[in-house]
Amino acid sequence: MQTTSEKSLQLGPALKIGVLGGGQLGRMMIQSAIDLDVRVEVMDPAADAPCRHLTHRFVQGDLNDADAVFAFGKDLDVITIEIEHVSVPGLRRLEQHGVRVVPKPDHLDVIQDKGTQKAFFEQHGIPTAPFVLVETASQAGDKGFPIVQKLRRGGYDGKGVQILKDLTDATSRAFDAPCVLEDAVDIHKELSVIVARNASGQTASFPVVESVFNPEANLVDYLIAPADIGTDTAAEAQSLALRVVEALDFEGLLAIELFLDQTGQLLVNELAPRTHNSGHHTIEANRTSQFEQHLRATLNLELGSTAPVLPFGAMVNLVGSREAMGTPVYRGLSHAMKQPGVHPHLYGKSQVKPFRKMGHVTVTAETRAEAIELVMVLREQLAVDGMSD
Repeated sequence: MQTTSEKSLQLGPALKIGVLGGGQLGRMMIQSAIDLDVRVEVMDPAADAPCRHLTHRFVQGDLNDADAVFAFGKDLDVITIEIEHVSVPGLRRLEQHGVRVVPKPDHLDVIQDKGTQKAFFEQHGIPTAPFVLVETASQAGDKGFPIVQKLRRGGYDGKGVQILKDLTDATSRAFDAPCVLEDAVDIHKELSVIVARNASGQTASFPVVESVFNPEANLVDYLIAPADIGTDTAAEAQSLALRVVEALDFEGLLAIELFLDQTGQLLVNELAPRTHNSGHHTIEANRTSQFEQHLRATLNLELGSTAPVLPFGAMVNLVGSREAMGTPVYRGLSHAMKQPGVHPHLYGKSQVKPFRKMGHVTVTAETRAEAIELVMVLREQLAVDGMSD
């Protein structure tokens, strides 16, 4: 007999689903939920969160306050997330109360702490960069140089991660908090695989994505799918991603970030238990978007096809320019929209800041060369500046 958490939930206006986090990921999730007649309710700490005017109920509150999370979700059928930095104790209380929670609190407990993540990889024989765990900045030189230092908790969008090249770096700017110190990988390509798994155990993976980063902001500049890697490497990346999902017994949508090093070895970098920047192109590029797939997995519905609509998809992130502050001004969009296969997505953020994610533009194309050419043009044309209020 199926338990309540294993049953498929009935679509329609009576179904109440809550999302912790009201940013752009929640906004795009709501856009998919409308097609399924799923009424989404949102909790976010920001009064002007991008989801605020698109949701059936908006609650402004602290996502790390267990009492606030419980109060928000106790009358809902299911609750999910668009950001992993939320109260695990609050979610555990909701689960005990009979609310379906996806992803499970125990999985979030592992993933929220990068040190626990790395220990999980080591325990399950999942290849990852060699690492040590340290408590203070004074230990930052214990592993030699160069090293990658990551805050164990709270980092996002390139924050909380830095490369320490030598002892001077370690003594002058190391994070003075519990951290992971990793050997710096000689990276050939940065890849990711997004996998959905529902409560019935069905899985579906999107094609491997290749991301190119902006080194100044430590954010994705653009991506292309499928990645420009051999078929054997692509199959290995998919297999490794499924190993991670199965080792966790994960339920929901999981983004597995990978490094392909210069020797051809694949290493798992980090996990994101939610929709992910490396899956934004799927809105136009795949038969089922990552946002719809997240909802299907959360509600234990049949998972959708991840097949590409056209052979290649790509995405360019729209981020605030280096000195942008104030009301956002989007430069070059009208010209970009004249290009076939180009689709803009703006996130509804009221204020722009330097390197803040403000939107993205997707590309679909028949050939890799066409996709890359469009991406390069868009990178030159588009900018997000600020205007004083």
